[in-house]
Amino acid sequence: MKKINQIEPLITEKEVTAISEYLNSGSWLTQFNKTKEFEQKIADYVGAKHATAVPSGMVAIYLSLLSVGVGKGDKVAVPNYTMIATINAVKWTGAEPIICDVDSETMCLDIDTIESREDLKAIIHVSINGRSGNINNIVNYCNKYKIALIEDSAQAMGSKFENKFLGTFGDLGIYSLTPHKIITTGQGGIIVTNDTKLYEKVESLKDFCRTQPGVDIHTDVGFNFKFTDLQSVIGIEQIKTIDFRVNCKKELFNIFYQRLKEVDEVSMLETDLSQVTPWANDVIFESKDVRNSIADHLSTKGIGTRVFYPPLNSQLPYSYFKKGSFPVSESIVDRGLWLPSSVTLSHNDANSICDEIVRYFK
Repeated sequence: MKKINQIEPLITEKEVTAISEYLNSGSWLTQFNKTKEFEQKIADYVGAKHATAVPSGMVAIYLSLLSVGVGKGDKVAVPNYTMIATINAVKWTGAEPIICDVDSETMCLDIDTIESREDLKAIIHVSINGRSGNINNIVNYCNKYKIALIEDSAQAMGSKFENKFLGTFGDLGIYSLTPHKIITTGQGGIIVTNDTKLYEKVESLKDFCRTQPGVDIHTDVGFNFKFTDLQSVIGIEQIKTIDFRVNCKKELFNIFYQRLKEVDEVSMLETDLSQVTPWANDVIFESKDVRNSIADHLSTKGIGTRVFYPPLNSQLPYSYFKKGSFPVSESIVDRGLWLPSSVTLSHNDANSICDEIVRYFK
């Protein structure tokens, strides 16, 4: 088989043309009108009142936490299964992360593992692979205890719960724009919110807390977390094709699901494709050894894969969280593998990958 990457971005001639036209227009490259246009297109797509672009998803989480008042001494709940940027952003604020387990059906934060903690300042709900988990229960819990809810929807642009876009349930939501996400600007993150005061706080923080753009009078400690028009030109072209990308992701996931669901050694999470746009084609095996063996085998055939994120409590900076305290996440993630998931992956190639997995276990 030809080399198939686990995931790669879809860049077309439209992006190339748009960048060329922009560079020939005499622009200064930095954040300006194109960034505002890109932000508005994202807000319009997900149905949020405001959107602001920043350099990365981790920065987006960090600014979201700061905007709701998270700081030194506060406690913030995060799931044990997530990319390490989620918890690092909490540490960046000076707050104390409280790791919680995930549910076995969606691998999203399980609110039942939080013991009525009224001392939490915020909860970060991570929509792993576009799945919503028990988002309504988490919203209700946060409302009950007056806890801020940040949605880490880095993997969930295009996903919904009850026809409402993920990222719009909390006080703020974030999306990632790295090359392996559904749309990309190379690097970058987006914060969305319906709260004008929180939006204004984020906008101020990302521009040094200036009294107004270009004026070097500052009201507080702020940062240089602005985006660029150069990235936004690419983002505008990418978001124009979001419906096509969503449909491709769903079609590919369905091929893997239908082909592999009868293989005893492979399991896939039940996924409602009318709502969920899977970021990756995720499969779970009987053991870590089996997972590693099939990954090695597929590699010899030129098929790229990627193992699931390790549990946060297995990462050296967070190993003070006791091993064995999070049975669901610690059991599942060592057995998980992301198969090729690019929008550019053809249906024929997807079926060929499934053929190879079926042959391997037979």
